[in-house]
Amino acid sequence: MFHVEPISRTARALRLPSMPLINQARSDHPSALLAVLLAAPFLSSADATIANVATPAIRASLGASGASAELIIGGYLIAYATLLITGARLGQTRGYRRMFLLGLASFAVTSLLAGLAPDAGALVAARVLQGAAAALMFPQAMTGIRLTYAGHARARAIGWYAIALSVGAVVGQLAGGLLVDANLAGTGWRAIFLVNVPVCLGVLAAARRCLPADGERVVAGLDLRGVGLLGGSVLLIVLPLVVGQQQGWPAWAWVCLAASVPGVWLFLTAERRAAAAGRPVLVNLTAVRPASVALGLIALAAATSTYYALLFTLAQYEQQGLGRSPIASGLILVPWVIAFGQAGRLVPRVPARMARALPAAGCALLTLAYTAISLSLFGGGHSELLLLVLLAVGGFGLGLQFATLIGHVMNAVETRFAADISGVSSTLSQLGGAIGVAGIGSLYLAIARDSDHARATHAAAIAIAAMAAVSLVAALAAHTATRPRGSVTGPAAATETTAATQQPTPIEAGAA
Repeated sequence: MFHVEPISRTARALRLPSMPLINQARSDHPSALLAVLLAAPFLSSADATIANVATPAIRASLGASGASAELIIGGYLIAYATLLITGARLGQTRGYRRMFLLGLASFAVTSLLAGLAPDAGALVAARVLQGAAAALMFPQAMTGIRLTYAGHARARAIGWYAIALSVGAVVGQLAGGLLVDANLAGTGWRAIFLVNVPVCLGVLAAARRCLPADGERVVAGLDLRGVGLLGGSVLLIVLPLVVGQQQGWPAWAWVCLAASVPGVWLFLTAERRAAAAGRPVLVNLTAVRPASVALGLIALAAATSTYYALLFTLAQYEQQGLGRSPIASGLILVPWVIAFGQAGRLVPRVPARMARALPAAGCALLTLAYTAISLSLFGGGHSELLLLVLLAVGGFGLGLQFATLIGHVMNAVETRFAADISGVSSTLSQLGGAIGVAGIGSLYLAIARDSDHARATHAAAIAIAAMAAVSLVAALAAHTATRPRGSVTGPAAATETTAATQQPTPIEAGAA
């Protein structure tokens, strides 16, 4: 039989707190349960960046073209962002435990296919399938937290969820460089994908023991029209953002972005009509209609975009501007990750009356940090110590904002909308990240060609600070917006009624 002790040891090593559950009978291993759920955001985030530094080795080994190299990275991101909401809805209609296990097993298989790929075309296909597997696995983590924990326990779980996301992105870049350099058993770049296989198998073994059984539910049909319309619209946005930048923004990229606007409108119209007719919907718009929820999601997306833009900018500055290795450029983000994690652990200890101010305070710190980084680089100057300090300030600010806003939007809706919030928030964050990298990356590269990397980083930091300011405004607006009646806000929200949270709310036949 499967044995959960390795994950239990991991939970103790990470000092995961003892997690009281909404219904203690649902798991004998609450801390291990959280560790299992956190594997989804960690693995998904890590594999979004792990191939970045391995691209030269992959091209040399497989003879891949520049376009193929872009799709080896971008194919994962495109499939991931496009299918996140569908993955969340499948978790609601088919059971989040079942979809978590299926997504994790698929992630292991597709990682193996990527590691054994004989040519560039096979690797691109495997990466697309890997992104689809991540999209199925990832949203179940937030849904599981929303359905399993309540009150302070949920706030602590969300804090660790935020840490897993942030650490995963940085570990992906570091692990990519380390594994390629190590050339384990002569595998070279293939190790960056093969390493997922034993990790996924270990998590699968623990998940079968730890994750509570899915409650009985009436299965509603999947809104295939909504899947097609939303998937097509997101694809029209993400594809040019991921690939268009490297190709100099050709005409097709702008056509795709323009076509995404009517695509989104068609999707929203179709969802409203389906809901009015009592048919299944992909996204229940009721969940995101309240101003406090919608503005909170906008603030999350804007702030997330600054993080991905920072990853790109610092990698360019450290490697091309200062001539450092990929590993060194990744290590400079350690203060950011540590501060981000400390903020996530601090949030549950903040009194409820003060918690609603934390998102705006975090955004303000984030904006100030980016502005100070820009000023420190003005005129081509550089202070490594000052940069490390400012990165720690920025990481702490984003940690405050992210943990509290995720808690806010999750607690501000009914339990039956857990999958909707999970899918929408994850998709918007990915879109924000793609927009941040595309916009700031294009600005950086254009200035670096005509001037130098210090000036490019200075300009990029100003632009990132402006994006953080947008998040600040949205967070302030969400703070002052009228809360939905009966909603619970803040990371220290009181435990919801047992009837609403003890079991996932069944889905009515014919409606989402």
